Amino acid sequence: MSMGKPLPHDAAPLHVTGQARYVDDIPLPGNALHLAFGLSTIAHGDVTALDLSEVRAAPGVVAVYGPQDFDEVPDCSPSAHDEPMISTGPVHYLGMPLFLVAADSHLAARKAARLAKVSYAEKPALLTVDDALAANSRFEDGPVIWVKGDAARAIDAAPHQVEGRFEVGGQEHFYLEGQVAACLPLEGGDLLVHSSTQHPSEIQHKVAHALHLPMSAVRVEVRRMGGGFGGKESQGNALAIACAVVASRTGRPAKMRYDRDDDMMITGKRHDLRILYRAGFDDQGKLTGVDFTHLFRCGWAQDLSLPVADRAMLHADNCYHLPDIRIESHRLKTHTQSATAFRGFGGPQGMVGIERVMDHVAHTLGCDPLEVRRVNFYAAMVGGDLPGGEASLADTAPDRPPVDDEVDLTSRGAIAATPGGASPPQSIGSSNQWRNQWTTPESIFAKMNAAGQSTPFFMPVEDFIGHELVGRLVETSDYAARRAAIAAWNATSPILKRGIALTPVKFGISFTLTHLNQAGALVHVYQDGSIHLNHGGTEMGQGLFQKVAQVAAGVFGVDPAVVKITATDTAKVPNTSATAASSGSDLNGMAARAACITIRDRMAEFVAGKHQADPASVRFEGGVVKVAGEVYDFARVAMWAYQARVSLSSTGFYATPKLQWDRKAGKGRPFLYFAYGAAVTEVVIDTLTGENRILRADLLHDTGSSLNSALDIGQIEGAYVQGAGWLTTEELVWDGKGRLTTHAPSTYKIPACSDRPDVFNVALWGQPNREDTVGRSKAVGEPPFMLGISALYALSDAVAACGPGYPALDAPATAERVLAAVGRVRGDV
Repeated sequence: MSMGKPLPHDAAPLHVTGQARYVDDIPLPGNALHLAFGLSTIAHGDVTALDLSEVRAAPGVVAVYGPQDFDEVPDCSPSAHDEPMISTGPVHYLGMPLFLVAADSHLAARKAARLAKVSYAEKPALLTVDDALAANSRFEDGPVIWVKGDAARAIDAAPHQVEGRFEVGGQEHFYLEGQVAACLPLEGGDLLVHSSTQHPSEIQHKVAHALHLPMSAVRVEVRRMGGGFGGKESQGNALAIACAVVASRTGRPAKMRYDRDDDMMITGKRHDLRILYRAGFDDQGKLTGVDFTHLFRCGWAQDLSLPVADRAMLHADNCYHLPDIRIESHRLKTHTQSATAFRGFGGPQGMVGIERVMDHVAHTLGCDPLEVRRVNFYAAMVGGDLPGGEASLADTAPDRPPVDDEVDLTSRGAIAATPGGASPPQSIGSSNQWRNQWTTPESIFAKMNAAGQSTPFFMPVEDFIGHELVGRLVETSDYAARRAAIAAWNATSPILKRGIALTPVKFGISFTLTHLNQAGALVHVYQDGSIHLNHGGTEMGQGLFQKVAQVAAGVFGVDPAVVKITATDTAKVPNTSATAASSGSDLNGMAARAACITIRDRMAEFVAGKHQADPASVRFEGGVVKVAGEVYDFARVAMWAYQARVSLSSTGFYATPKLQWDRKAGKGRPFLYFAYGAAVTEVVIDTLTGENRILRADLLHDTGSSLNSALDIGQIEGAYVQGAGWLTTEELVWDGKGRLTTHAPSTYKIPACSDRPDVFNVALWGQPNREDTVGRSKAVGEPPFMLGISALYALSDAVAACGPGYPALDAPATAERVLAAVGRVRGDV
């Protein structure tokens, strides 16, 4: 069986030898054109004059396109149709494209784009959430509000209360391969687009719309990306459209690649926000009521801000049962880059807020934050859909609700909103002491409702494993002894202070726009027994193609090396959903499996007929086919089937079941299941400078029955480092004019190799998913990103050792912020 084997990434040898081909490596005909945008130098105003004469006269320039060269400037938005490819006059942020240059080289296009003479009527810019609130500048009529219980009453009646304000910074994707696209004109006006995108069908849709073509006239191919992290879900639209426009008008191939500076100036980042919180709790730290206000800075265009802000609300509980909660979310419009999807898609922003509350409560009570976290956990899972488990009443929910005809079918739920209201191990060390003993035989759904064990959006939490998982990590990381040792060390160390924190993760898996939870695949078995696999997912280094190939190989009982992995291609598999929401393996693995089973069953029926055997008795394993006591090579059976005119090609399709979600009301089941994890991080800070280091990290993550443990561990390691980077070193800074000053690696600090923990322990939980996913696995793309939250609260713990005050660390907790927090807790400021 190939599923579960820790095989290396299929393209690893190509990556390390430089042979892996990316869009910029694809040879183009010698007459290809290279494109660049001319960018605005103000954040808000109107273009009063645009003189492009020197641009047109520049060496190597073939064509220049301003707004007057279009009857209608093409739209690049994934949602609200509010992103023109180039400005039509108004300027909405510093770095907004104003015109397009096509030249015979990349350098010539970039040099020429700087020669434009632009005059502006500058206007005051809204740059902060305070500016936007004062101007009531937002993407909806008012805040979106979800309410469960009576938070205000519960907080006021509680023995203790805390409240605070928490600034959470954004994050640059910093993929190794920047945004890039190329377009080749074909006969009859058709186009072939190569794009570094997570969403080929959206590129197809937007290019077709821009050129008034049917989608069938536009083919999009994606072999691989050099990283994506959500930054290539919608931000590649402008480049692909620009290439298609130029290719269509000139009849010549066109390519566009952003330089790193241009990439960071033009494209969106993770949403930054301010979180206001108020909470009530008892003497044990049990929360009685919580009130959150999320103030999201969304930038100039809607992009995917609405579903991002929604997902922050969906994860405002993390692992904690909050019976009385109110969440108010403002999606604010500012004159900055349009914030976009980033790994976790708002979930990290929601999760870090409730973890701040837990940390603040623990400090107020003077106890270990872990104990506060544990006392607020959801009840433990007591059954499941695995054999011998207990089925949920949620199984009766409709598979797919009606589709709203007004929804942009390529978006991730970015439609306008109206305000609105397998069984776990029986014993893992000493973790059973944390198990909530719910053992009555009624359904899980009824249990959850009877005890109020549902999320703030009223989804019963049926699969919670936090008690057992955290219990195991406490033991394997030696958390208790280390915490005591750190306290003793801090008592004798006046300059350097250490800190430790354990934070859990509960992350929902599925697109919140229900109709995107579907995937297709195309599989061919050739007469020599080789297998061709294509599906709608895209490869950005995460190992999706290898995992799906292992699924296909498992169905046929062959070595994964037999399966040829091919580029994602809208001409082979149509109507693809973005490779996002951690759904790549879940969706495409099941679709490929369905296609393979269809072909395998045909082959089984054929070979069984030759031996007068039952098709169900035929076995495909170890590269051979076993039937009626005979053993044949898989390739021989494939040849026989071909000669007998048996079809050896099939499509496969999968749609995620059980989903039912009303985003306007904030109620329902948007997720098929939750993925869990926990991390212990130990840090040290220098109280004289604020400089800090991560010393050790212990991670335990729930991947279900892993499809490939080697790839999953790599994903978890990378996600933790990226999450810790978001909360410690990666600071985005805009000046008073709206210019991004951290627009290059010289000023924007992603974690380097030396920033990873010297001691870095990663383990997998190893229990199968209770839901019927491919191989009973769980998603691993986004959930481990939030393990990095433990680094922020370890820093908070270290700062708290400096004095009696609460650190109230904002994120990212740079050296400057750590130093300021040390001063606050000591009462120096």
